[in-house]
Amino acid sequence: RGLGDVYKRQENGCIDATGTEDEILADIRELVGMLPLNNEGDVYTDECADDLNRACESMDAMKGDPRYLLSEISDSHTFFETKAGYARDMVTGFIKLNGMTVGAVANCTTVYDEEGKESEKFDNVLSAKGCEKAAEFVNFCDAFSIPVLTLTNVTGYKATKCQEKRIAKAAAKLIYAFHDMTAPKVNVIVGAANGTASLAMNNSADMTYAWPQATIGMMDPVSAAKIMYADEIAKADDKNALISEKAAAYAKLQASAESAAKRGYVDSIIAPETTRQIAAAAFEMLFTKREDRPAKKHGTV
Repeated sequence: RGLGDVYKRQENGCIDATGTEDEILADIRELVGMLPLNNEGDVYTDECADDLNRACESMDAMKGDPRYLLSEISDSHTFFETKAGYARDMVTGFIKLNGMTVGAVANCTTVYDEEGKESEKFDNVLSAKGCEKAAEFVNFCDAFSIPVLTLTNVTGYKATKCQEKRIAKAAAKLIYAFHDMTAPKVNVIVGAANGTASLAMNNSADMTYAWPQATIGMMDPVSAAKIMYADEIAKADDKNALISEKAAAYAKLQASAESAAKRGYVDSIIAPETTRQIAAAAFEMLFTKREDRPAKKHGTV
């Protein structure tokens, strides 16, 4: 647990967790117990004693912290997080749905401590580290034919000098990992899915769901309104009021979950408290999914 461990856990992502010998051995037992024997093994690794129709409370209020959301929808609130100290704006780990092991990838904007207070805040954007962390996890899941659930809440890419050097390749790796994946994929849009960044978050999912208040489109409504009505806004006496009015109209017409569903981008709009029930049913339906790919050596991304 020295400075070297902190660096490896937070900066280069080589360590999934740290702890005492007993803690680490307990984590290993839990992880091994959740994994199938191989890519042809049964992902139903446990019996489910939890109610599949159990309503998940406070989902919308806590959507910023996917650790809570994933724990809430999982059987008996089981969530095994991987690389928890690395790229904390992206959460990866394993949950259980009706006894099935499911990998989870989710954008994180808020981290709550044990007392329920905000301890960290992040913008809902993709970072290079977050993309690499998620891509590595998706590849791992696909190697074992473990299905993946994505909780999407992203509006763009992190914009810094350092990110500009890495984000294009990192995002490409994540997009490729999802598209190359042959195991079942389900995407739930819990917040925003704006711009090209949303394409990296499981855009090739077999089933896509959205919460009612989700925004889905090429850009957020406020930015769109400022561009589309720039001249009108410049002449307005109350610029903020006009921006709000135009943004609301744009959101309803072009960026709402309802408009996305009408265009076929979303399979269904679901209430947040029914996420467990819907996700479990989706993976049950996709259990027999099989994909035949053309013979090839490997990808190049």
